[in-house]
Amino acid sequence: MKRKLMEQMLSWKEKSAGKTALLIDGARRVGKSYIAEKFARENYKSYILIDFNRADEQVRTLFDQYLNDLDTLFMYLSAIYKVKLYPGESLIIFDEVQLCPRARAAVKYLVADGRYHYLETGSLLSIHENVADIVIPSEERHLKLYPMDFEEFLWALDETALLGVIRNNFEKRQPLGQALHRKAMTLFRQYIIIGGMPQAINAYLQTKSFEEADLVKRDILELYRQDIAKHARGYERKVSSLFDEIPEQLSKHEKKFTLAALGRGSRFRDYESSFLWLEDSMICNICYNSTAPNVGIRLNRDRNTLKLYMGDTGLLISLAFDENGLISEDIYQKLLLGKLDINEGMIFENIVAQMLTASGHKLYFYSNPSRNDSGERMEIDFLISKRRTTDRHNVSPIEVKSGKRYTYSSLKKFKEKYKEELDVPYILHTADLAEKEDIRLLPVYMAWLL
Repeated sequence: MKRKLMEQMLSWKEKSAGKTALLIDGARRVGKSYIAEKFARENYKSYILIDFNRADEQVRTLFDQYLNDLDTLFMYLSAIYKVKLYPGESLIIFDEVQLCPRARAAVKYLVADGRYHYLETGSLLSIHENVADIVIPSEERHLKLYPMDFEEFLWALDETALLGVIRNNFEKRQPLGQALHRKAMTLFRQYIIIGGMPQAINAYLQTKSFEEADLVKRDILELYRQDIAKHARGYERKVSSLFDEIPEQLSKHEKKFTLAALGRGSRFRDYESSFLWLEDSMICNICYNSTAPNVGIRLNRDRNTLKLYMGDTGLLISLAFDENGLISEDIYQKLLLGKLDINEGMIFENIVAQMLTASGHKLYFYSNPSRNDSGERMEIDFLISKRRTTDRHNVSPIEVKSGKRYTYSSLKKFKEKYKEELDVPYILHTADLAEKEDIRLLPVYMAWLL
């Protein structure tokens, strides 16, 4: 499967390999090992893949015994993995490097040696037990790998021609027309249902069965539960409670996470580490309230008011519906046709959060629940900043609408109040591209282009 990250990896090889090691960070099962080996196979004369899920103690101890004798270290690695190494033309991959912290610490010396190039992949990289007692090497160049976005999904489905139309019409601000828009929305709903986890997409491509994809997603959810139990030591119950509560919290009209649902007297300071664990693991995406939409969105962040999204919407659907068994084909059909009798806003808002995150945006929203002044009462789903900051008009507000009939009074009030700070306001909806009252209405499948 084609991944956008490959271009950044090639850029690293051309400009920085030999001076830094490349570290690919991501949640479990997003395809880190796959892209690492594909990159090695296509761009190097030889490579060694050290999978620390499988590597025995003999391999692990090499990084303790021979850091002062790298000739011997490379001789042993070459013999164990039966691979000849070529200076400047070989790559050594440390797969799931968090399982062998001393190998990660060794990167400093290996890069300084300069003979070969190094690529690391890892999950839960910042979790304390995985970095205890080691000096994290400054020679690491970090890249994040997320679930496949809609563009990558269409690549997998060999729909490159449609992608060209979507990008062209986004740039020219032209509607696609009824036939192409309907096709794009059908494919986008398939993407929502399946999600962006490569194994789930592959299962669907092989079988054309949503149920087979759902089986894969449930395996991944179980893996995440095991990670929480194993690695969130001391507060695993709190992390599990937050994880299980996500669908119910997002199904509310106001999707801000309410700790009262976890028990009377629950306070944010008691759960802050649990929220951060889920964010660091890249299982979830956190969206913080920003109290003012100016150039310093982060400076106006209210850390106590947040929304918690699943990192992958396909996993959210499998978590939300019939947790004890497979989702019925009837539910899938209703999701596909947009006729499910639930708050679809939960699903659409989560997929937009997922797509904005994969595009490099930090997630912020705006909420003013004023009880005294209705003119001040407003809620904006997302705020994104322009890539290049100017004197004014740096922030775009985004409203996500899953239904065909909707109002946008909050966006109008927000636009009027902060007109000096705002760039283009957007509504992401299920209809075709249009413009109305200086607001750009985009089909939701264009979110990855923002």
